[in-house]
This record gives sequence, structure tokens and C-alpha cells, in this order.
Amino acid sequence: MQALVSGQKAVDDSEMIYYRPVLSLPQDAAPDCAGFAATALRITAVEKIERGHPSKLIPYDDVPRSIRQNWATPRHISGEMVTDMQVMAVLNVTPDSFSDGGVHHQGPALRARVAQIAQSGARLIDIGGESTRPGSVTVPADEEITRVQEAITLAAQHRDLVISLDTRKAAVAQRGLDLGVHVINDVSGFIYDAALAPLVAQRGVPVCIMHAQGDPQTMQDNPRYENVLLDVYDFLEQRIAALVEMGVARGDIIIDPGIGFGKTQEHNLALLHRLSLFHSLGVSVLLGVSRKRFIGTIGGAQVAADRMPGSVAVGLFAAAQGVQVLRVHDVDETMQALRLWQAMHASERT
Repeated sequence: MQALVSGQKAVDDSEMIYYRPVLSLPQDAAPDCAGFAATALRITAVEKIERGHPSKLIPYDDVPRSIRQNWATPRHISGEMVTDMQVMAVLNVTPDSFSDGGVHHQGPALRARVAQIAQSGARLIDIGGESTRPGSVTVPADEEITRVQEAITLAAQHRDLVISLDTRKAAVAQRGLDLGVHVINDVSGFIYDAALAPLVAQRGVPVCIMHAQGDPQTMQDNPRYENVLLDVYDFLEQRIAALVEMGVARGDIIIDPGIGFGKTQEHNLALLHRLSLFHSLGVSVLLGVSRKRFIGTIGGAQVAADRMPGSVAVGLFAAAQGVQVLRVHDVDETMQALRLWQAMHASERT
């Protein structure tokens, strides 16, 4: 059986090969190391990964040219080239989200939250009207539309914000796009509603494809993988190919490995340890770890709202791995940490 590997070549399934760039900051890299995606990061090593075989480090020149091109290609978010990590602020207009459900649902609290995000310097805002926490149930499309409309209208008043709508439903996406949404973020990877992918292709808007095993109501019951890193990679690669075939521009695609969506703590850590593998897909990478349960478990914070320090720590780790977008609840704290992190490394480059 033949299968696409890293989006480029066909080989036998038993010989599927993956290439992970090991990224370093400029001060830790030799001057002749290859650059990564128009950023300051450098590729200092390459890990070759094969199913059923131990991984090993190989020379950069032994990597297929198509994969090296994927690593070198600049990433774009809503038409703008990304050279540093961008922050995506979470705005849940739901009564039951795991971390902040009901807090910014409507009225003055909603207006204040949108204003805070706009003033923080965050580049993107992700508006969601349906909780996808473990155990949550599906919300009818008309109710979801009612929940998100005011938030989208308020966000659209801030022209510097890129508005992302977190939805699985074509009807909700269509209404959001009509109100000024720029990006559709689907936690089901554009599988839940067959009408959604053709809609975004026809409207020509950027998309975020996330991996999740199972639906939100049951996804944490007993998640299993043959190899979580490679299984998630394969899923995202297949979904990219499907959307491109429908007419979505490859440069308009963002992928999200879906930390916490049908994954145990061990699965989450395995994905984070080799996060840079996903750059071989040649598209922007988004990471959503903010206030997730594994941060509370490892960091000793039972209450989701107390997980800001751990969330920031994982976010800075992701910045060093070349992630283009970090989805967060604690916007001001994350922006402060990221600005300092970037300033210190800019000083080193100078």
C-alpha cells in the first residue's frame, strides 16, 4: 500500500519516514546552520523518525529537498508574514467552558474582555460559542450563532485584530464570516460538518485544522494511539491534502495538534517533546495548552484559573520550537513574558 509521507513522496507504509528539525536560538547555533521559516531560529540537527525503528540524527543535506523547502517557507497568518510567535486570545461566550465559562458571556463583561484583548497587543482573538471541554454536549447551530454574534461585532470594531471563530458548523461559520470573521478554527479538523470545508474554500478564508480523537463528550474516556506523534501528524497531513483539493490555499492553513483532545498526559507530553515535527507539513502551527488539565496535574494547580504560570512556561517552550500561534486565556501575562523573551534573544542576535 502506498501512502503520502510528509506531504511529498509515496513509500510503503512499513517504511514511512518523518523528519523533525531540531531548532535552536541563534546564539546556540553555528553560523552556517539553515534558517527556519523567516524567523531567527536555526536548524541545528535533524531527527529521522521511522515507524517501528529507533529514531536517529542525520545530516541536514540528507533530508529530501521538498521537506527542507517546507522548513524554509515563510508562514503567513491572514496574509501577514509571521517572524515571531503571535498570541491568540481566547474569548469563550459560553456558560460551560472548562476554564472561564460564563465569565465573559455577555454585556459589560464581554465588552470589557474584548477591549482588554485589543489593548494587550495580541494579534488574534478566537471566539467560541460551544464548549468542547471533555464531557460537553453539542450546541444547536442557532443557539451558537446567538452566543457569538455580539462578540464578533465588538471584535470587528478593532481593525488590528484578526478574528477567528471556533466552530464545527457551516451555518455558524457562514454567519460569522458575514459579520467579519477572518479565520475558521474547527476542532474536528473539518470532519464534523461536511458543508464547512466547501464553505471556507468558496469564501477563500484561512482555516485552522485541529486533531481530536473522538467527540468532546467521550474523547477522554480511553484515548489510544499506535504512536501519538506520528498518528496525529498523519491525520493533519491527510486533512491538509483534503482541504487543498477542495480549493483552500495551502498558505491559508494552520494546524493544531490538539493538546488535551482525546489524549492522556503522556500523549500530550510526547507531542510537546517533538513539537517541531509538525513544521514538516509546511504550514503554520498553533498550540493551545492554556490552563489544560495536564498543566494543573504537573504544576499542582487544581483550579484552571490558577494555571497561568504553567501555561506561560509551556508557551515559551513552544516559542523556542518555532510555533507560530499560541492560544491563551491569560493574555496580558503571556504578552509580557513573550515580549521579554523576544527582547532578550534579540539582544543576543545583535
